[in-house]
Amino acid sequence: MSKYLFPAIFTPESNGSYSVNFPDIEGCYTQGNNLKEAYEMAEDVLCLCLYDMEETNKPIPSPSNPKDIVKDDNSFVAIIGVDTLEYRMFYDNKAVKKTLTIPQWLNTMAEREGVNFSYVLQSALKKQLGITDR
Repeated sequence: MSKYLFPAIFTPESNGSYSVNFPDIEGCYTQGNNLKEAYEMAEDVLCLCLYDMEETNKPIPSPSNPKDIVKDDNSFVAIIGVDTLEYRMFYDNKAVKKTLTIPQWLNTMAEREGVNFSYVLQSALKKQLGITDR
């Protein structure tokens, strides 16, 4: 899980829309009715494709050098950046019940102080994984 940058090929269509293709990621393409929408859609599809690859443990390919990408004269290459961790934090936020074991004395002291066990565990896991709240 991390931040990614991938080149995308933007191709203007005759009706003013744009097709977008990520040559490094199979099946990763989209379109937008105008350039702004095409960029937004490109971010969405790239994030979803990379998120799916992370979830299914598929290897994430290395991004191509934009200068090496073959395109027609009408198209252009743009770098699209996404953050799959940000996506996870926003969309994949369903609570999951975990069972854990701690010493009785620690449990007694924590309950006496009104400690929120879920909050403490989440905070500790984020710290352990190097995740900061955004």
